[in-house]
Amino acid sequence: MALRLTPAPPQTLQTTALRPLSLLFKNSHAPAPPPNSTNPKFGLTILTNTRTPRRLLARASSTSEFVPNIGDILGDISIFKASGDPVFFKHLWDQKQGVAVVALLRHFGCPCCWELASALKEAKPSFDTAGVKLVAVGVGTPNKARILADRVGLLISFTCKLPFPADCLYADPDRKAYDVLGLYYGLGRTFFNPASVKVFSRFESLQKAVKNYTIEATPDDRSSVLQQGGMFVFKGKQLLHAWKDEGTGDHASLDDILGVCCKVPVE
Repeated sequence: MALRLTPAPPQTLQTTALRPLSLLFKNSHAPAPPPNSTNPKFGLTILTNTRTPRRLLARASSTSEFVPNIGDILGDISIFKASGDPVFFKHLWDQKQGVAVVALLRHFGCPCCWELASALKEAKPSFDTAGVKLVAVGVGTPNKARILADRVGLLISFTCKLPFPADCLYADPDRKAYDVLGLYYGLGRTFFNPASVKVFSRFESLQKAVKNYTIEATPDDRSSVLQQGGMFVFKGKQLLHAWKDEGTGDHASLDDILGVCCKVPVE
């Protein structure tokens, strides 16, 4: 019997698809199987007992899949500062004209995310010069965020042993922002996605990043380790650029992200 793939019907993500039940019921994250096709012409709808159906896209680095008011939706999400104080996304940058890069790490115990945190710390002066607010969010509690901040600061260089800037680091233990932005989750995405092979091209930087690594930064909720990250550029509430990690270590190019920020017109 021949196997025939039927093109997925046109579908747009509605607000309800971006606000799953996990925003209402704590710890309701059920692992979702990975897509079985990398052809963007085909889609796969996942049904679980806790999430609303979600259309998985082969490569989501554009803003077209997001509802126009995604900035408002994200703005109402409450996360935590590294100090432990709660804060809304809408209070992290100027919601009218401010430009912000929101970098969502996988979790604070992920070695690849220690590498990304190191790169973000080194790139922060460039973002500051461009007038861009850097917001780094990780999965875990604030105390896990502080572990990453303190230890990543020690491995940048022997001459600069400053911690990762705490005013840029936030914790999202319930992964609410990750759900709103539709970031990928699951066993296949974490361990078996072809996009993860790019990690091997960064072996030296990854090796450097894990010199001071500790597994203590891993979230107590072990299901959180299956969460993937992403990177987003906002001007006020408007989403200008979106990158969703296809697999572990599939990070956006910071040079590309900075390039997007520098092209934002000044009003």
